Amino acid sequence: MRRREFITLLAGAATWSHATRAEQAMPVIGFLSARSGGESAHLVDAFRRGLEEQGAVEGRNVAIEYRWADGRYDRLPAQAAELAGRPVSVLVAVGGDMTARAAISVTRIIPVVAVFIGDPVANGLVASLNRSGGNVTGVSNLNAVIESKRLGLLRELVPTASTVGSLQNPDSPVAVSQQNDIEDAARTLGIKIRFWRARTEDELEAAFASMAENRIPALHVGADAFLAAARDKLVQLTASYSLPAIYSLRDVPLAGGLMSYGVDLLDNYRLLGVYVGEIIKGAKPADLPVVQSTKFQCVLNLKTAKALKLTIPPGVLSIVDEVIE
Repeated sequence: MRRREFITLLAGAATWSHATRAEQAMPVIGFLSARSGGESAHLVDAFRRGLEEQGAVEGRNVAIEYRWADGRYDRLPAQAAELAGRPVSVLVAVGGDMTARAAISVTRIIPVVAVFIGDPVANGLVASLNRSGGNVTGVSNLNAVIESKRLGLLRELVPTASTVGSLQNPDSPVAVSQQNDIEDAARTLGIKIRFWRARTEDELEAAFASMAENRIPALHVGADAFLAAARDKLVQLTASYSLPAIYSLRDVPLAGGLMSYGVDLLDNYRLLGVYVGEIIKGAKPADLPVVQSTKFQCVLNLKTAKALKLTIPPGVLSIVDEVIE
């Protein structure tokens, strides 16, 4: 080998070694979601904004490994184990308590930052809101426990509806509690409630066909990762059947759905990014209190309301935070 070639080879090896060490030294964030990547892009952007508030920028000084269950809860345990075996510096768990449980089950060492449904203390996921007492913290999201509020708004939108349909994912860990809340709200409102269940797109189509046969005049859609991932399909089906529906997520009326009422998920994901950034800088999860959601938003798609020939009551308009023209 010539001297010049030998020096070039040494320089290349040194550069490769330096790059490899830099890559290994860069913290890796594991991002596990029960939802799908396409419909969660805006939420990931909010998460990145939170990271950047702490000086962490994806691709510059942190790396992110994404795993998407696409609404299939059964995929979460293997995906969580894969990320924990990477190993990652922090494990983010979003899309419901099934994701949080999957992440918590694979590690007692790696910090876990999660979006919880309802009360994570009562659900056995953390010891307390102020001090989790372990490697877990995050944001408590009330989206799945305010179903009664959505049902009340739907009744105001369609005041002639004596019976309302509710769409649920039977695989959801909060399906039973959601159903109980909805049944209680229906009794208070003096209406009948009928439940349809779907965990696949084929089951969604069958559910809507059945609702049409039973002349259901309005639909309440439960808060769930699969139903969130099926956003575009739900918008298409409700339009095809001219069925007024209310959802938990703002991005559904943005995509053409009628109305949503729920927590500000963009803010929740931003807060997750802030917490992950703090942990990367040395904070301990046990010292970071679980944040409780306080921001709620009501979004109305006025174009869809007109297509459904709905008159929006003044009481509903008064609480709408955002109108899609």
